[in-house]
Amino acid sequence: MSMEISPMSAVQALETYFLDNRARLLEIASFLDRIDRYKESSAAKDDFRYKSFIKALRLVIECGKDRTQNVQLLFSDLSAGPIENAAGLKAHGAWEGAFREGN
Repeated sequence: MSMEISPMSAVQALETYFLDNRARLLEIASFLDRIDRYKESSAAKDDFRYKSFIKALRLVIECGKDRTQNVQLLFSDLSAGPIENAAGLKAHGAWEGAFREGN
């Protein structure tokens, strides 16, 4: 005997997840305010990670559907070929190549 699970409505999703996501938005706003307050904030704003973050925020607002997939792809390394040597490489959470010329 299997139980059928019905998905929640959009209103139920809003009621269930609103406060958690409101807190996340406040955390993001705080993060961006911190960057703005630091000396040399322009150097941080020129960093590929900051640019990726801002672009991701725009995708969340402007993209009508598939937001999750589009944001994940934005942060992903889309290069097809292998690298010669991974020694010394570390994860950045965003792909620097996304902001090189031609990408």
